[in-house]
Amino acid sequence: MTTTPVPRLIRGLAVPTIISMLVTSFYVMADTYFVGKINTQSTAAVGISFSIMAIIQAFGFFCGHGSGNFISRRLGARDYRSAEKMAATGFFSAFLIGCAIALVGLLFLDPICRALGSTPTILPYAKTYLGIILLGAPFMASSLVLNNQMRFQGNAVYAMIGIIVGAVLNIGLDPLLIFVFNMGIAGAAWSTFISQVCSFTILLFMDRKGENIRIHYRHFTPTPAYLKEIVYGGSPSLCRQGLASVSTILLNVAAGNFGDAAIAGMSIVTRICMFINSFVIGFGQGFQPVCGYNYGAGLNQRVRQGFWYCVKVGVIFLAICSLIGYIYAPGIVSWFRKEDPQVIAVGAEALRWQLITLPLGAWVILCNMLLQTIRQPRRAVILSSSRQGLFFIPLILILPYFLQLQGVEMCQAAADLCSFLLALPLTIPVLKSLRIDRTSIKEGDA
Repeated sequence: MTTTPVPRLIRGLAVPTIISMLVTSFYVMADTYFVGKINTQSTAAVGISFSIMAIIQAFGFFCGHGSGNFISRRLGARDYRSAEKMAATGFFSAFLIGCAIALVGLLFLDPICRALGSTPTILPYAKTYLGIILLGAPFMASSLVLNNQMRFQGNAVYAMIGIIVGAVLNIGLDPLLIFVFNMGIAGAAWSTFISQVCSFTILLFMDRKGENIRIHYRHFTPTPAYLKEIVYGGSPSLCRQGLASVSTILLNVAAGNFGDAAIAGMSIVTRICMFINSFVIGFGQGFQPVCGYNYGAGLNQRVRQGFWYCVKVGVIFLAICSLIGYIYAPGIVSWFRKEDPQVIAVGAEALRWQLITLPLGAWVILCNMLLQTIRQPRRAVILSSSRQGLFFIPLILILPYFLQLQGVEMCQAAADLCSFLLALPLTIPVLKSLRIDRTSIKEGDA
């Protein structure tokens, strides 16, 4: 972690996480693809349910990133006992939160679906799909903790195996349950639930392999000190994912004013952009353990080197994807719902708007990961809140009022541009402070 050339080290850690992120995004897209063969309302129902899945993921990332950041710093400082306690605390906290979300969600399923933006024609499909998805909330949240903790320990391959097996299973079960067993949208939901439970089981098994810190209930230590570390390290993720859920709800409500096809089209575009961004997020997740370990060891220049390397790779990749996607936008959207020309028209226009500013996202994503990992919680929370909260929420309330459907389609692009501009003053001073290794300062003082 402290001697291998930084680009090679990041690439080695990033490949498994990129694969994990791409496969995870792909199986979410698979749900949308296969459900799109049923009808437009089913496609919209999956999009509406995504906001609740985002809340579950928010708490999973909250506990996973919060505990993982602490673990990587403690390992860098050779404090293995504290790392063990944090691993168990993060895992069991996420599982209990997932149980609470499932209970509340199932008790208030009908009003929740309506609040998420379901129209009368979408509501039956949304209740069926979401009711099953909620059963997997504890497994989804705690799987994200295991995945992130293994990454922060530098064991991304183990995390990748658990994610890939679950994703491949979901992709295989989708057509089987939806079409062969004629279960419709319920088949897509049960496919996701089964894959999440399997992924959870495999990740728990992989956690016992190699040099991973073992999860034991006796190490569960929900004391204020440990919970505070989870809050500090995980708050940016909670804000980012939580606001993503709120923004998805508002997006669905705004799109719903223009019909079911608008909701379906925006849902498809969200999946496509999430799939593209998963590469940069995966690459950044390869950077995070390098960042945390070297920052804990006082090697600030290696942190800077890794950051700029990831930014360069991310911008180039997203620029290429944006160019290709802009040219072939209608064809890409039609993969998911070619039977409805209105869905294609809305989706293609929205996709082109989002692709215009997509390369700027590499800077925003990696700035947020840097600030979060080196324990700059205030800056990280502000930045992580900007894209889906500080800018998107006001814009989704204002732009459709003046620009109608076009306001819905261009809202995310406008929010991305504003987030990029905000990330500059938040991150540049921090990067300047990392020009000198803390180990060099200590040696000079001595």
